[in-house]
Amino acid sequence: MTTTPDFATYIASLPRVLSAAATLFRDAEGRVLLVEPNYREGWALPGGTIESDDGETPRQGARRETLEETGLDREPGRLLAVDWAHGTGRPPLVAYLYDGGVLTEAELGSIRLQEEELLSWRLVPREEVTAHLPGALGRRVLAALDVLADGSGTVELENGHRAAVPER
Repeated sequence: MTTTPDFATYIASLPRVLSAAATLFRDAEGRVLLVEPNYREGWALPGGTIESDDGETPRQGARRETLEETGLDREPGRLLAVDWAHGTGRPPLVAYLYDGGVLTEAELGSIRLQEEELLSWRLVPREEVTAHLPGALGRRVLAALDVLADGSGTVELENGHRAAVPER
């Protein structure tokens, strides 16, 4: 099927949204695995941009990015959170956050950082998450930890805050 010029023009006129996917790993004590990028200040979760132009899905992107960044090749578990995050100087971001499960001491010892992008990694207890991950990302991680703790379903977020959902 060929794309008509009118349809191509229509598609080109639509708003743009970025998409990213990350994996939330914990250790036996419940601490969260964070990575330190070398291209910006602060900390992050293993993950990154979804290569949607190549047909990559959010789940595939989370697995690929985690493998590239840490050497850990684990199928992501259930979707914990979806966050619509506004930004300055960029289109909005739809961020998918998957459960990576609990890493064993051996798995933690096998982490091999992608030197082109990452400086270090660390495990952070829940009470320190927002000190390392300020703003929407920190709130997103806390919401995901809540989902894991209470066994509820995927949480819908807007800038890291639970979306206002009317009761029906």
